[in-house]
Amino acid sequence: MQLPLNALRMFDAAARHLSLTRAAQELHVTQAAVSQHIRNLEERLGKPLFRRLPRGLALTDEGHALWPVVAQSFERIQQSLQQVAEPRPREILTVGVVGTFAIGWLIPRLNQFQQLQPHIDLRLLTNNNRVDLAGEGLDAAVRFGDGAWHGTHAQMLLRTPLSPMCTPALAQQLREPADLARQSLLRSYRSQEWEGWFAGLEQTAPLARGAMFDSSLTLAEAAAQGAGVALLPTRMFEHMLQQGRLVRPFAHEVDTGAYWLTHLKSRPASGALQIFRQWLIAQLQADSENL
Repeated sequence: MQLPLNALRMFDAAARHLSLTRAAQELHVTQAAVSQHIRNLEERLGKPLFRRLPRGLALTDEGHALWPVVAQSFERIQQSLQQVAEPRPREILTVGVVGTFAIGWLIPRLNQFQQLQPHIDLRLLTNNNRVDLAGEGLDAAVRFGDGAWHGTHAQMLLRTPLSPMCTPALAQQLREPADLARQSLLRSYRSQEWEGWFAGLEQTAPLARGAMFDSSLTLAEAAAQGAGVALLPTRMFEHMLQQGRLVRPFAHEVDTGAYWLTHLKSRPASGALQIFRQWLIAQLQADSENL
């Protein structure tokens, strides 16, 4: 039985992107060619592999069963070809990272990882905590939340309680938490954070009238430019505290979640991902011992 390699390759690309258009762009062929090859594969198997939706594709149960096998097979072929072509093959690892964690923790340590693992070609795609592992073709993602994402394996990396931060000049006007009612309380898209912080003090939160941001990085920059007071994860903005651009007027914190390393349950972790995960855990453990 002759293997339909072209059709399987197009199926793999379509399954990763859940889009015929993006699969065609990746493979430098027409969308019609991708569609025809997938249709031929479905006819050969006698099973539909995708459901055609108004905006993209969705894998059927048969598609979900087939895709990990196909993806792993192509990955092994690629690795074998690299081993033949290169004395020291490099394994690509594509990781989505929420920007706050990337800047506040990961980037200062990247040089060490690259020196320890020169055979891993680490590619980071930053985001504001909205990520699609399958659609973006990611091996893994570091994201903030409660760890409950459907269809993913999640390993907690770091809890980062939130604390009010503002400019030194504004902090001089804040003697007690009640003084915050007279300030512009900047907000993230997680709307209950200020309520949670005040609840920990057994106080009622004032109405937060400040601007809302979809990124902690822009939220922190707004606070540093004097736009108001922001609730921020202290450990991720230690550099701005050390620079004196921000200060903490109050020590009280609220815990709203953690950073997690996640990957799809339907796709076993590659060797590079396992190495990256072990390195992350070791670094975080070393950090906690030095606190």
